[in-house]
Amino acid sequence: MEDKARGRADAARHVVLGVTGGIAAYKSPLIVRAIKDLGIEVRVVMTEAARQFVTPLALEVVSENPVLWDNFQSPLSHINMAKGALALIIAPATLNTISKFSSGIADNLLTTLFMAFRGPVIIAPAMNWRMYDNPIFKDRLAYLKDKGVVEIPPEMGQLACGEQGVGRMASAERIVHTLRRVIGANDMKGLRVVVVSGPTREYIDPVRFITNRSSGKMGLALARVACLRGGVVTLISGPTSLPSLSDISDAEVIRVETSGDMRRAVLEKSREADIVVMAAAVCDFKPERFIEDKISRTERFTLDLIKTTDILAEVSSHRNASKTPYIAGFAAETGDRKDRAREKLKRKGINMIVFNDVTAEGAGFDSDTNIMTVITPEQELSIPKMSKEDGADRIFDIILSHIKGPR
Repeated sequence: MEDKARGRADAARHVVLGVTGGIAAYKSPLIVRAIKDLGIEVRVVMTEAARQFVTPLALEVVSENPVLWDNFQSPLSHINMAKGALALIIAPATLNTISKFSSGIADNLLTTLFMAFRGPVIIAPAMNWRMYDNPIFKDRLAYLKDKGVVEIPPEMGQLACGEQGVGRMASAERIVHTLRRVIGANDMKGLRVVVVSGPTREYIDPVRFITNRSSGKMGLALARVACLRGGVVTLISGPTSLPSLSDISDAEVIRVETSGDMRRAVLEKSREADIVVMAAAVCDFKPERFIEDKISRTERFTLDLIKTTDILAEVSSHRNASKTPYIAGFAAETGDRKDRAREKLKRKGINMIVFNDVTAEGAGFDSDTNIMTVITPEQELSIPKMSKEDGADRIFDIILSHIKGPR
């Protein structure tokens, strides 16, 4: 991905990962690898207790950097490691270390480093659910968060003790997503963004339906990028097999199936939105009537179709002076039919249309890349073949230039 200061740091800069003494420490090599996959160097600091759960050698091999756990291994290491670091991440973060942070106790290398560090701090607590719910600990955690420390809350699941509860450390994917958001440009902070994605299903009978080949990948990329840039995101998604955005972010995810379901969700959520991106492939037609029982196989069957509601046009028509979201639509065509995209832009009264030819290599269904042309009433901008996430970044760059002016 392009280095645009949204979590794409150059190799000379680094993140410090603090590992404390909880059973979840065995996952720390996975976190190191996931951060390095972003092109960011990782330097690891452990507590003495953490060495009981994962070896320094394992973390040294995966990070390709020396691993420290004692103040006297390298004089002034707590100062030198803090210099130029993009962020300090503590994962897992035990109750003991979090409480030391909140009390200003600096009795080991990690707590001393925390007191010297001046960048963003991210903690991923991991502990028994009773400890996490303890009111004294909750006060200490709230104090840190009030000072700007970012918590990635633990997840519900089976704990090391065999009990079920909220206490499992967040996934490596969620930790990396939070890192990218925290060190990013944050230029969409506070903007309410609705992204509509995926196909719809229009049922013929209880087991058969009409749909299309949309994978939802472009919509998911748009929603993910909006989250990373600080937006308050709602993803309205038709049926897809993609991972849920809610697993790694705080985005609201609304699952829908039919065009009617999608229409209701979009109309409700777009009322207070600042940006609406309609990347969904809504079925243009649906059966005139739904047959309650499964249709038996016959030699011949006639299916009468009627048009579905044009959701994009309806959202555009509902804009008013008090709340006027920036509306972007998509036009997937077979062939270089930009003329149809331009006509769609004008007919629907929207701010932007993103054209792509699904027959082009690298821009078809289920592809991880896309080739697009962004069309507005004022300009046309070609976006060459790139990952869908990079393409989503470009789209939001253009949207923000219209909302906020050139940067």
